[in-house]
Amino acid sequence: MSGNYLPRNPLAEALGRAMLRCAGWRIEGSLPALDKFVVIGAHHTSNWDFMLFLAAKFVLRLNARWFGKHTLFRGPWGGLMRRWGGIPIQRHLKLNTVDQAVKAFNESREMMLILSPEGTRKKVERWKMGFYHIARGAGVPIVLAALDYPGRRIVIGEPYWPTGDEAGDLRRMLDFYQPFVPKKPEYAFFGD
Repeated sequence: MSGNYLPRNPLAEALGRAMLRCAGWRIEGSLPALDKFVVIGAHHTSNWDFMLFLAAKFVLRLNARWFGKHTLFRGPWGGLMRRWGGIPIQRHLKLNTVDQAVKAFNESREMMLILSPEGTRKKVERWKMGFYHIARGAGVPIVLAALDYPGRRIVIGEPYWPTGDEAGDLRRMLDFYQPFVPKKPEYAFFGD
């Protein structure tokens, strides 16, 4: 079994399935059979987005890592968030997160990192491109995953290999997200 997938955990899988079933959601598509890749989940406009992606993580048994605001890791939930793959990020500090992530990819035989390109649930005027620079620096593809609230589905796209033309690559990635409607469309960035 690949290190990107966890051994069977019937409790976690049942919890994930129950979360999706109660909310009426389904997963479409599948992750690539690759050892290393970055997944971007968009559009992140609500706390519910995290819950849906977490449910998918449980159902698919993903050994995925993800960055989260350091305040999510305080108190009694901190240990649980880390166990679920969370890595606390202190965004107010100017730490070189991209370099650290590239180093982790280079030192790992298998790694899946899930990021939100918005970096927040608030309205954004552009995506933070750290995910792109991590993928380029590590020489790994980006897997696009979308939340479609009207269709109640999590859609997993094909791997996208960044070309180095950041503007062109961003446009092609945003084109993938165009048909999917987030919980709060007014917060989403669909490009210029």
